[in-house]
Amino acid sequence: MDYANPDALVTTDWLADHLDAPDVRVVDASYYLPVQNREARQEYEEEHIPGAVFFDIDDIAADNTDLPHMLPPPEKFASRVRKLGLGNGNRVVVYDGTGFGSAAARVWWMFRCFGHRDVAVLDGGFPKWLREQRAVEDLPPVRRDRHFIPRVDPGLVRSFDQMQANIASGRELVLDARAHGRFTGADPELWPVKRGGHIPGSVNLPFLDLIDDRTRTMRSADHLADRFAKAGVEPGRTVVATCGSGVTACVLHLALHLIGHEQAAVYDGSWAEWGNRDDVMVEMG
Repeated sequence: MDYANPDALVTTDWLADHLDAPDVRVVDASYYLPVQNREARQEYEEEHIPGAVFFDIDDIAADNTDLPHMLPPPEKFASRVRKLGLGNGNRVVVYDGTGFGSAAARVWWMFRCFGHRDVAVLDGGFPKWLREQRAVEDLPPVRRDRHFIPRVDPGLVRSFDQMQANIASGRELVLDARAHGRFTGADPELWPVKRGGHIPGSVNLPFLDLIDDRTRTMRSADHLADRFAKAGVEPGRTVVATCGSGVTACVLHLALHLIGHEQAAVYDGSWAEWGNRDDVMVEMG
């Protein structure tokens, strides 16, 4: 079985061959949790793929909210990506420093939310690029404003109210990308929340189950299809991915797209929102 939408991933070989293509733009979307003790922007400034611009998911985000890196309004997204030189007519390739592409998948999903479909994730990310001893630089990229017209696709994102309504209806399958211990509530959360556990009725599918342990690349289409089927994904049923703060959920969304399951969305607030509310039900175990 081949990927149904293989253009959502590019290999390091492909990117190396197309770095100088006039329509290709490379984006470093690296993001790290405080517990990882890594500074994404500093690492980018020290070395990055030639020509890459830095996309800060905490900066290109919604204002006036306590929730981390929520989807910004379309006018803010358009303004910020224009200044990065990203726009209509560009083939955008996103990578991050983890290799398994969680933040890269988040930025991939964000571009799609605003109507830009010519966007892909670098399979294996920056670690694979470095292992292969490919070119890097520490120079700031030459940026030219690029026209970007956002075309919002509301079907790719779910709000708190929609998630709460789905508990009663059960119409959409909710997949939780967090590690099993966080899903059950046995392990502490990585975000400051009042409660552990998971959304009632949701199913656990840790995003790392979809990533090759050795290469940090996305697993085969057969493997993805098998894991999703075991989690209850059925043709025609909408799947909503959730996680701690809406980042690793996007790995599930990317994998669903790769195998051709297009009825999918991301709960943007994820557990950072749900776990801090007093007016919701929570399941443990």
